[in-house]
Amino acid sequence: MSALVVSLLLVSILAGVFGALLGIGGGILLIPILQLIFHIPLHTAMGASLVSVIATSSGAAVAYVRDRISSIRIGMFLEIATTTGAVTGAYVSAHVATTWLNIVFGAVLLFSTYTMLQRHAAEVPEGVQAHPWAERLRLNGRYHDALLGRDVEYKVAGIPGGLGMMYVAGLLSGLLGIGSGTFKVLGMDIFMKLPFKVSSSTSNFMIGVTAAASAGFYFAKGWIDPGISAPVALGVLIGALLGARLMVRLRSRTLRLVFVPVLFVAAVEMLLTGLGIHGV
Repeated sequence: MSALVVSLLLVSILAGVFGALLGIGGGILLIPILQLIFHIPLHTAMGASLVSVIATSSGAAVAYVRDRISSIRIGMFLEIATTTGAVTGAYVSAHVATTWLNIVFGAVLLFSTYTMLQRHAAEVPEGVQAHPWAERLRLNGRYHDALLGRDVEYKVAGIPGGLGMMYVAGLLSGLLGIGSGTFKVLGMDIFMKLPFKVSSSTSNFMIGVTAAASAGFYFAKGWIDPGISAPVALGVLIGALLGARLMVRLRSRTLRLVFVPVLFVAAVEMLLTGLGIHGV
């Protein structure tokens, strides 16, 4: 086994742990690492990231669905918007430069970082009024929080805003080759007022479907290199399984405090990329 394969495997395990814990897929971390440290071409790094996102989703989602933290009903409903955005983004990625998109999305992420900092103290959202669609589609639910030692009931608010953020998440996935879990978590956390554990675990369930919608386009373009994608996907899968085990033992506020600096770094990375200071 070559030194490059071992290095890719180890780095990917770490990205997989963070991806599973925070529901972000790890692409935000992997792409700059693959390009800046391993000097892998951008589109090849994006292709490997998409494959790794599918691995993250497969590994972590099984554990979250088994523990009934993920909401399959919410995830499948929101996939209507994310897959539409992913197909759109994959098509546009071959025709349009992403410079301004990086700047806009980076600015949105910075604002979202501030918003999450304002809300980090809440373990479980309180006083949430369910959106009428949530009642009709039976999206409200409950999960057992092992750390709190009780069942947590939650209501789903702000569905139109959440759907809009999901389309943006899918668009980003297709454009930049990332799982765009940051936007999925933000949509569910900020707009739909879901508990953070439900947001991050449901995002993990969703990102694989979103990535698969655009991965086929990347494969057809020859941007997926098996020699790079295979160790990356294996490492991310191992990390995702470890992250899923850790997540049920952590408080939502702890996960949110870890998520905020990752969100900030991602925002700065996207802004710098858009300004041409360095590549994603």
